[in-house]
This record gives sequence, C-alpha cells and structure tokens, in this order.
Amino acid sequence: MDFKTLLYEKDGPVARLTLNRPDRLNAITEDMPFDIEASVNQANDDDGIHVIVLQGAGRAFCSGYDLKEFAEKDNDLIQDMPWDPMVDYKIMKRFTDAFFSLWRSYKPTICKVHGYAVAGGSDVALSCDMVVIADDARIGYPPARVWGCPTTAMWSIASAPSGPSACC
Repeated sequence: MDFKTLLYEKDGPVARLTLNRPDRLNAITEDMPFDIEASVNQANDDDGIHVIVLQGAGRAFCSGYDLKEFAEKDNDLIQDMPWDPMVDYKIMKRFTDAFFSLWRSYKPTICKVHGYAVAGGSDVALSCDMVVIADDARIGYPPARVWGCPTTAMWSIASAPSGPSACC
C-alpha cells in the first residue's frame, strides 16, 4: 500500500513507519493521521510483523500540525467567523481517533523521537506503547497555554524536568 505522508517498510518482524515530510519537519497534514491508521492496520493484519516502530525522516520526529498548509488550503478545517468550537472538536476527534490506532494496536508500538515532537507531534508519539527519546529531543505541547488539555489527553507528568535538557 502506498501512503502520501509516510514510508512503510517491513524489516523481518518489524514494521517501520517513517513520517516522510522532512522538508516540513514531518508536520501533520490532513492525510497523515489516516496514513498512520492505515499503516498500523496493515502491520496488524500481517502475521509476520511482531512490533511497529514509528519514526520521523530528517531532523525531527514531528513538529505538530502544518498550520501553513491548513491555512493556505481550501478545506473544511478553516472556519468562517464566528468560530464554532464543536466544529473544531469534530475535526480534531477524527485525527486523534486515527492516532489512537497506535494505542489500540494488537502489536506493540514504539516511537523513536529525535529533534521535535511538539503539539500534535507529541500526541502521535504519546499514542504509542513506548517512547524512546534522543538526548537532544524537544517534546512539549505549547497549545496547552491557549486551549488547555492536549487533544489526545495522553500527557501525564510525574515530575518536571530541569536544566539544559528541560522540555521546550
């Protein structure tokens, strides 16, 4: 199966899903959530696959939603005023339901984070069973300052990091 926003590679018992928009730091497009869901379903349907590894091409895992693309594209994601939060919720729920295919997967999912995993990118990473993070990675959810809880609600903080490797 061909995907618009990711590469699917079978490496023995490992399905490697690589977000493949490195020129945009693997920012999420309207297609990406559904490519993720379809690739997870493909791996789950393959008895030879035992684990799913999700990673990003280039210098970041995922920089969040591609706001530039969404703003410039004629789509149902941009609302006229007055803004209706329920329209926004309906759209985001479709996306997060697709990300949650990682969480609901029959097979373990592992996310490899390098560079950035921010906003929607952190939603994707935290939907996996395990997240392995590079020492120089930056993970966070800046929209929480404006909109509150992340859309997947997968953030749980045991203790706040400090020092040079602190979040964002």
